[in-house]
Amino acid sequence: MTGPLSDNGPTLLSVNGLSVSYGIIGALDGVNIEVRRGEILSIIGANGAGKSTLLKSITGLVRPASGAIDFEGKGITRLRTDAIVRMGVTMVPEGRRIFPDLTVKENLELGGFCVRDREIRRHLFDLIVTTFPRLRERMKQHAGTLSGGEQQMLAMGRALMSHPKLLLLDEPSMGLSPIITREIFSLITRINSEENISIMLVEQNAHMALEHSHRSCVLENGRITLEGRSDEIKHDPRIVEAYLGV
Repeated sequence: MTGPLSDNGPTLLSVNGLSVSYGIIGALDGVNIEVRRGEILSIIGANGAGKSTLLKSITGLVRPASGAIDFEGKGITRLRTDAIVRMGVTMVPEGRRIFPDLTVKENLELGGFCVRDREIRRHLFDLIVTTFPRLRERMKQHAGTLSGGEQQMLAMGRALMSHPKLLLLDEPSMGLSPIITREIFSLITRINSEENISIMLVEQNAHMALEHSHRSCVLENGRITLEGRSDEIKHDPRIVEAYLGV
């Protein structure tokens, strides 16, 4: 279980009045969210609520119709994705999206393309093989031959190679067994606490998301309908009925 952070922590990412449409279909409608330094913020909601669109907007993969996104006090709303990555925002996409025909080592090296300092790259590589020891054993193996859990570890490791300050995780438990899901969430908590990397977590497994985050937001039909400390939200009767199956 993730312990609470101060409610007055400094803001790392700020999303203000964000609206996104795909043609005539609205995906986000005036969303306001902030991520504080050192915290895990979870976004829970049903399929089609706009969760992945929110992450894609933050990383520049989707252009909003209106609203503003600031990172460390600087506007990133109209920046290209590579510029946003260099500033310290990296996403692990839904479905992992590793390069199956490349080796584990080659996937990790591609993740560090924007880090020019060799010492930092070496430190990040050491961090990854320490955090995900299974990857050390499979460096020369083609990524497409890894198990689902190992592929998720590789996707997270590849993202960490970019030296992020904010890590965006889109459905990290997708397709994984309950045992592997618990292992992945344990690693997420470890990355946050030991490396002080802030994490924004989109996850349909509301039990795990609420258990392993400091604060949570509920996204429904493109709007934030509830937000607060995760240890309080998980006892809200509306959330228990709608998402926790109790």
